[in-house]
Amino acid sequence: MLRIIWLLPLLLLSPPASAEKSTQGLPLWEVGLGLGAMRFPDYRGAEQSQSYLLPYPMLIYRGEQLKVDDKGLRGLLFDSERVVVDISLDGAVPVDSSQNGARQGMPNLDAAFEIGPSLKWYIHQGDQLEARLNLPWRLIYSTDFRHLDSHGSLFHPHLSLDYRARWNSGVSLGPIFASRSYHGYYYDVPEASATPERPAYRAESGYSGMRYTFSFSRRFDRFWLGGFARYDNLHGVAFADSPLLRQQHSWMAGASLVWFFRQSEKRVYPASPWPDGHHDTSDATQESDEGLVKKEEE
Repeated sequence: MLRIIWLLPLLLLSPPASAEKSTQGLPLWEVGLGLGAMRFPDYRGAEQSQSYLLPYPMLIYRGEQLKVDDKGLRGLLFDSERVVVDISLDGAVPVDSSQNGARQGMPNLDAAFEIGPSLKWYIHQGDQLEARLNLPWRLIYSTDFRHLDSHGSLFHPHLSLDYRARWNSGVSLGPIFASRSYHGYYYDVPEASATPERPAYRAESGYSGMRYTFSFSRRFDRFWLGGFARYDNLHGVAFADSPLLRQQHSWMAGASLVWFFRQSEKRVYPASPWPDGHHDTSDATQESDEGLVKKEEE
């Protein structure tokens, strides 16, 4: 079934701030409209998946302390030449249990979001290749937009390699470790929901799988095209005996096209071509539709 929904800008499909060369500066902000097509599992290890067609507004903001780009909304907490600490976000779609074979008769799963600090250590930053170690720790909450519930936390250390060329591409891999509450939200079977085919189960904390992600993107003047594929290997997870875990693999993928129709006259000049690089802001005047700019003289 194809669902058409409105969402805030997607973390996985947001255009990268590094997609443009910075020799003439980049706009401090850009506003656009995007359309994304995505395929999500109901939850990791579920047999059912859902397809989404996602029209959404897109904002890129390249501020000193606040950034909105391919890594989502980030508030910079600490910044040095090799180490950055900022805010990490992620989320999950809601699940209608009546449409999921394993969860028939169980409560629905609300939309979930994750938020917390992330430490990034830049192992290498070249003109085209970047390697970094990411150490995000996030709290998990679910909401039906009337109530907010807490579900513990997760830790996802992973190595990322990004390559910038005509087409930008990136790969990342790393394990996930999560609290009992987080695993319980998705994989617990309470006594009231137990059946002969679905016995009661209480998940434990610990290993939550190995995640691999591939992404690609390219900027065409005022358009951006990108996509991603994510694979989670669930062999040996702490909730391996849950009757709600129907398979040991989990896939999701998507692609997005964004049209940018407005941008600021103020430019920023990153010292690094990568999104987390230091930069200066300067007022600039736009001289033509092609985006030729010059710095205002004081």
